Amino acid sequence: AEPVVQKHLESLQSSCGNGLETGALQRLTNLLLVEGLTDIQQKEHDILQVEITKGLPNTSQSIPLEKLFLPLSKVSIPPRISVTIGVAGIGKSTLVKLFVCSWAKGEISRDTMFVLPLTFRELNTYEKLSAERLLCSARPHTTEPGPISAGAARTLLILDGLDEFKTPLDFSNAVVCTDPKKEIQVDSLITNIIRGNLLQEASVWVTSRPAAAGQIPSGLVDRMTEIRGFGAAEMKDFLDQMFLGNRDLSSQVLQHIRANRSLHVLCTIPSFCWISGSSIAYFLKRSSDRSREATVVPRTLSEIYSYYFKMALSGDWLEKPRETLRIEQAVNTSKKLVGSLGRLAFCGLLRRKHVFYEQDMKAYGIDLSLLHSSLSTRLLLKEDMQASTAYCFSHLSIQEFLAALYYYTAAKRAFFDLFTESGVSWPRLGFLSHFRSAVQRALQAEDRQLDIFIRFLSGLLSPQVNELLSGWLLVKDEHGGLRSQAIGVLQGCLSAEHAVSSRAVNAVRCLHEIQHTDTAKAVEEAMRSESLAGMLTPMNCSALAYVLQVSDVCLEETNLSNCLTYNVCKSLLSQLLFCHNLRLDNNQFKDDVMELLGSVLSVKDCQIQRLR
Repeated sequence: AEPVVQKHLESLQSSCGNGLETGALQRLTNLLLVEGLTDIQQKEHDILQVEITKGLPNTSQSIPLEKLFLPLSKVSIPPRISVTIGVAGIGKSTLVKLFVCSWAKGEISRDTMFVLPLTFRELNTYEKLSAERLLCSARPHTTEPGPISAGAARTLLILDGLDEFKTPLDFSNAVVCTDPKKEIQVDSLITNIIRGNLLQEASVWVTSRPAAAGQIPSGLVDRMTEIRGFGAAEMKDFLDQMFLGNRDLSSQVLQHIRANRSLHVLCTIPSFCWISGSSIAYFLKRSSDRSREATVVPRTLSEIYSYYFKMALSGDWLEKPRETLRIEQAVNTSKKLVGSLGRLAFCGLLRRKHVFYEQDMKAYGIDLSLLHSSLSTRLLLKEDMQASTAYCFSHLSIQEFLAALYYYTAAKRAFFDLFTESGVSWPRLGFLSHFRSAVQRALQAEDRQLDIFIRFLSGLLSPQVNELLSGWLLVKDEHGGLRSQAIGVLQGCLSAEHAVSSRAVNAVRCLHEIQHTDTAKAVEEAMRSESLAGMLTPMNCSALAYVLQVSDVCLEETNLSNCLTYNVCKSLLSQLLFCHNLRLDNNQFKDDVMELLGSVLSVKDCQIQRLR
C-alpha cells in the first residue's frame, strides 16, 4: 500500500497547499476546548453572536492542533467524533486545509494512516452513496476502496461545512444501516457514520457554523472545539499582510477600525476584517484624491458594504478616465449581474441556502460567462469539484447585502408579498408595506437568519448610503419620504416586549443603520453623567441594551447604580450577562432581585466577573 499512501500524500499537498499564508495561521494552531453549544450559539445569527459576546471567548481552555485527536489524559480514550465550530468567515475551511497540509508533510498526527477530507458542498451533489464509495470519493486518484476495514483505526474522515449540507440531519428517524456496500441517502449515511453503525473504527471530524452543529446530539460528540477570532496583534498582522508595502495605509485602516467599537468587534472575524479593510482603504484613497468632495467616513455596516460594492462595481476603471463609453457598458453589465445575483441571494436566504451549483445559476438567469469578471471575483467564490462547480458568496454578509439590495429595488414595484415564493399572496402595495413585512418576518424567524438582511435593508434608506450608491445601485434621494416612516416601523419593535431581547437590540442597530441615533445617544449621555434614573421606559431599555454592547462608557465597568427598579432589572437581565464588571449599588432592590441575579450568574453564557 506504500505507493498508494505516497500518491495520496502528494495529491493532498497539492490541493491543500495553495492559499495558506503562514502569517495569519498562527491563530488556528490553538483551538478553544468547549463544553457544547451555548444558548446564544444555538439561537442567534453568527454576527449577533460575536456582537453580544463582544468577540470574547467563553472559555480559557485551549488545545493545540497537533493534539486535537489525542486523549486529554493518560486514562481517557481518543475522541471518535470531534466537532469544530466557528461563525461564518472565521476560518473553518482554512483550518482543515492547514491540518491536512501539516499532516501530509508529516508534521502532526503521524499515527494516522489516512486523512480523507470531504466537504458537504461535494456531498450535496450525490443523491445516494455507500460508505465505501464515500471513502473512494475522498481519494479520487486511487481506485481501491482502501484500508478501511483493517487499519481503519488509523483513518480520519473530515466532513467540512455541515451548515452547507442541503438536508438537515435527522438522528431520531434515521434508518439504521451497517452494510458499507449499501447505497443509501447521503444524510442517512452521515447519521449512520456518526452513530457508529458504519466505519466505527474511523475517527470523524465535522466542522460547522454553531447553530447547524446543534443537529448532532451532544451525547454523540466526544470533543467540541471552537475557532477563536483575531486578537489585537493578529488583526494588525492581518491588515499589514493585506496592504503589503503600505504600512501607512495599514495603520490608518486599523486606527479607523479601533475608533469604532462595534466595527472593531466584528473585525475579529477574518473575512469581515478583509471586507472592512478593503472598504476603508478604498475610502481613504478616494478622500485623499478628491479633497473637494464631502466624504463620509464609513461607520455603519451598510456604509462599509456600500463602499465595498462601489469598489467592486468600478473595478479598476477609476484609473482610466478616457474610456467613458466602455466604462458605461461595463457598469451596466455589472448592474445587471448585481440584480440577478441579488435575486439568487434573496431566494437563497429564504431557503437557508448558501451554496449554489451551475443549475441554480441558470435557473436564476445568471450568465455564467459573466462570472469571470473582476466584479464577481469580489462577490463570489467558485469551487470546481469532481462532478460539478459550486459557487458561494465570498461571505454570508455579502449574500445578505445583495439580498437586501434586491428586496429594496423589487419592493418599489412588487404587487405581492416577496417572501411568498409561489408569488400567490394578498396584494401588498408600496415600499413601506413590504418593509413592514420584512421587519415582521425577521422578528418571527426562529433561527434569526434575517437579522443582518433587515439591518442592510434599513441602511439602504440612510442619506449617506443613498449618496454613495446613487447612480450605481440606487436612485438619488428616493429614500426621502420613506425614511421617517421606516423609522416609525422600527421604533414600534422596541416597546412591545416585557423583556429586552436581542431582537429589540437588533431593531436599535437597524435605527443606527438608517442614521436615526437620537434615542441611543440620549441614553449613552445619561449613562455617562449617571442620570439614567427615571428614564428607563421600554424603548430606552432597548437602547440601553444596545449601548451596553457598543459604547466605550461600559468598557471598564457598567455602572447602573441609582437607576434600576425591579421590573427594569428583570427586563434587562439577559443583556447584563456580558458585562464583565457590573455596578448595581444604591438601587432600591428587594430580596427577589437577589434571586434573579443568582439565576443569571449560574447561566452557561454568563461572563460577569465582578458584581457590586
